[in-house]
Amino acid sequence: MTITTGERKEALAAAVEQEMASLQARGVRVSGNAFSPVLLVKGELNVDERQGAELLSGADGRALRAALSAIGWEPQDYCTLATVFGEADPSIADCPQAGEPLPVDMLREAVEALDPEAIVLLDNAAADALRETYADALAIIEDFDTAMLKPGLVAPVLGRRVLALDGFEASLADPAQKQRMWAYLKQLTPLGAPY
Repeated sequence: MTITTGERKEALAAAVEQEMASLQARGVRVSGNAFSPVLLVKGELNVDERQGAELLSGADGRALRAALSAIGWEPQDYCTLATVFGEADPSIADCPQAGEPLPVDMLREAVEALDPEAIVLLDNAAADALRETYADALAIIEDFDTAMLKPGLVAPVLGRRVLALDGFEASLADPAQKQRMWAYLKQLTPLGAPY
C-alpha cells in the first residue's frame, strides 16, 4: 500500500490537531498557528489574559509581531503558549485551577507537539518553567550562562533555538529596555536569512 505525500501531510496535521485539542481540554492555553516555526512562551499573564483574553492580544503581541516580521518571519509564523493553566474541560477529572503552573511533563508535551524551530521566552516565569522542563537538555550546554537561559543568549535545545527575554511586556514602557529586547530578537532571524 502506497501512501501519498498529501495523505502523509493530512495524517500529520490531524495528529497535531488531536494533540492540541487534548492539551486545550486539559487547560493548556495555546493560541495562534500550531504549525508555526516560532513559539512565544508567556508565564506572566496580564490582567486581560488572566480574565480570558487571547494570549498576546494586546500591545505586547502587536509589538512582537511587528518585531518578528521586521526580521523576516511571516505573520502566520507565531504560536503562543502559556506556562499556566487556563480553563479546563469540566468533564475531566481533577481539573487544575486556572492560573496554576503547568507541570513540567505537560509543558514538555505541549512544546514537543508544537515542535517549533525557535522559542522565545517572554518573561522570567517562562524561562524558569522551560529551564525546569528541559533541564536534561540544558545540562549538556558548556557555557553556563547559555545553559541557564540568561536573557539575550540563544541556547540550542534539542535542535531548537531558545531565546529568553526578561520581561518583554514590561519593556514596552521604557525605550531603552525596548531597544534591548529588539537587539535580542534580531538574533532569531529565520534559518537561511538574510534573503
